[in-house]
Amino acid sequence: MGIRSRARGNDAPSRTPSRAPRPRTPRRAATLLAAALALTACAPSDDGGEARSTQANAKSGKATPPLPVPRGKGTRAARDTAAPPDFNGDGHPDLVLDELAKGADDPQGDDAGIGIVYGSERGLVPGARQLLSPTRNAAEVEGVLPAAFDAEAACDLDGDGYTDLVVSTDPPFDGQGRPPVPVQLVFGGPQGLTGRAVVLRVPDRARFGNDWADHPVCGDFDGDGEADLVLHASSSRLSFLRGPFTRKGAPAAAGPTLPVPGDLPTGPAADLDGDGRSDLVVRAGGGRARARVVLGGPQGPTRPGPALPAATAHAFGHFTGSGSGTRTAGLDTALAAGATLRLRPGAPGRPATTVKTRAPGPLAAGDADGDGLTDLALAPADGTRAVTVLPGARTGLDAGGAVTVTPPGGKGDAVRLLALADYDGDGRADLVLRTVHGATRDSVTVHPGTAKGTAARPALSFTTADLLPR
Repeated sequence: MGIRSRARGNDAPSRTPSRAPRPRTPRRAATLLAAALALTACAPSDDGGEARSTQANAKSGKATPPLPVPRGKGTRAARDTAAPPDFNGDGHPDLVLDELAKGADDPQGDDAGIGIVYGSERGLVPGARQLLSPTRNAAEVEGVLPAAFDAEAACDLDGDGYTDLVVSTDPPFDGQGRPPVPVQLVFGGPQGLTGRAVVLRVPDRARFGNDWADHPVCGDFDGDGEADLVLHASSSRLSFLRGPFTRKGAPAAAGPTLPVPGDLPTGPAADLDGDGRSDLVVRAGGGRARARVVLGGPQGPTRPGPALPAATAHAFGHFTGSGSGTRTAGLDTALAAGATLRLRPGAPGRPATTVKTRAPGPLAAGDADGDGLTDLALAPADGTRAVTVLPGARTGLDAGGAVTVTPPGGKGDAVRLLALADYDGDGRADLVLRTVHGATRDSVTVHPGTAKGTAARPALSFTTADLLPR
């Protein structure tokens, strides 16, 4: 599963080896991994007094009191690379926050790190949280701690029943020769993400040229039931690292780089053809670029798949059909391009369709109304705060049944689409948004899924400022 709450794959970083990986910039995620994940049907809900207390604290400016992270025992569901993250293995999805409000005493400073809010049987619990920072959690490279710490993807890399977090950093590099690997792994456990990261080990035979080994994407590309990683190696070549991974960051196996029809691997990966192996989208470059699907197989993502039209974002799901009983094995593909949303059905013989909408930004997929079909959330890319949720239908995404969600805020506030996932286990996807009110103020709102679609009013609201050191 990929999880990127700030997705990087929509714009290509510099390929100049003498430069370090990009500093933090707003992304489309995982996120992540998504974060924020295509192919997951999800939903948070009001957990009674705790949720109302959290909202009251958010309105009054009071911090939500910290709570212990629930202790989990590990879960087999964590091995599903398309599932939302469960870092503490308690069976409830967790939320990755890759952008946080800045401290009031240093509004121009670097981001504090990555926030994790843990779930429960009642949904997300803002008090059960962790802050992952370079100082406390990153691994040193050549004796230097990185300054950047960005969530890229999440999956159970060592197969122990706890989701692990894949992070990008900025290791020291003098521009000479091959740069160090900027990707680090933070392993999950009974108390969540608590330890130091380790640097991902990419064997020399799995690298090519002098490019950064970056843009990691999780998936089970060879179908053996273990999570693998794919990374950019150089132009038109990928590094394929087979899982499981050791706690020292080493893959079980890695061969020579794989030639692919493109440059940047882009999450999320998904099993598009129903053969039990994850398939990958590889883009020709940043921005609005053409892409190609590379199908998984025994040797990893090596088989050429269908070409995709130019787009800035993609998501997968069962958007077409009459419900859970009539879905096809193949997944449909939604592509955002300008003011047009293209839908390419996974079932043979069905025509592609288009939906006219406001210029969409990032996409997220999930079953918000519980009817067995995937719905699609579109983040705004035109300066408005309104997020649109298009329900799946027999003939494709239903523009006539669209639900518009406008989180509380004012003129000039920016809205980020974080996730569409089932946080309370009711079988309906809940929409998670972050509204930025300024450099030091924001609010995260959880809009629950209902039988009629996504609720306009949030059931839960909190601020990422609560995760900052005090």
